[in-house]
Amino acid sequence: MKTILATILSLLTLWTAPKKNTPDTNVPAPNIPLCGVAHMQLLAGDPAFQALHENPVPFHYTSKAGEMMTFQTPDGKTANGFLLKSKKPSDKWLLVYQEWWGLNDNIKQQAESFYNDLKNVNVLAVDMYDGKVATERTEAAKLMQGADKARLGAIMKGAIAYAGPKAEIASVGWCFGGSLSLQSAMLEGKQAKGCVMYYGFPEQDVEKLKALDTDVLGIFGNKDKAIGPQVVDTFEANMKKAGEKIEVVRYEADHGFANPSNPVYDKTAATDAYKRSLSYLKDRLKA
Repeated sequence: MKTILATILSLLTLWTAPKKNTPDTNVPAPNIPLCGVAHMQLLAGDPAFQALHENPVPFHYTSKAGEMMTFQTPDGKTANGFLLKSKKPSDKWLLVYQEWWGLNDNIKQQAESFYNDLKNVNVLAVDMYDGKVATERTEAAKLMQGADKARLGAIMKGAIAYAGPKAEIASVGWCFGGSLSLQSAMLEGKQAKGCVMYYGFPEQDVEKLKALDTDVLGIFGNKDKAIGPQVVDTFEANMKKAGEKIEVVRYEADHGFANPSNPVYDKTAATDAYKRSLSYLKDRLKA
């Protein structure tokens, strides 16, 4: 834990230092507070954090209802997503954010589970790596570290715009995606109806947390050596200072405990966490 925290503190100065490169004026600023995501990217460079992620067990999933698609992003590009359209016309949307591995079959399966259980909700699992998927932790670390902040913001904004201005949106994500889920909720503004984040590094700026127009369900593991109890305690305190509501659920489990393709998968904790998440999302995305 000390090694990981030391890495964050030593690299944070480098992360926030002014860049000498001339910015690309053709790409609009995403206008997104990515501090929590930045911390996750810093963690990715720490061997101790990488060691928390065993390489996933090979897993293949064939969807019965979803398909890959593309949508426009405000930087003039397109992004990918795995879309499961509601069987009936609906303005209810769930945005699903990947782990550091990328939009792999495990995330697609998770997205389809929510789709089947929520009923009449459009589910979009967003590809934050533009088609890249890692199967080894060293590769995943490089992808997460190398993800451009402006591009991440543009992809999230594009997904929100694809849902439409009348959409009522909730989000869910794991690990890197847990941080992204929280940032997405900030971007969604008054369209935000719910946010579930599994063991992602939270936003620490109280002023930025005040941008939330929804409450948050945070799911964490007490054995997590990166986003551990101290980090979670601070997050709860910061949310209170910001005047925002949060429910935190803690399990005696490791980082990545909810991923069935992860060797540290904890079925009991994962099953309970999913039930809580589903109940929360059903309540926030009522028909």
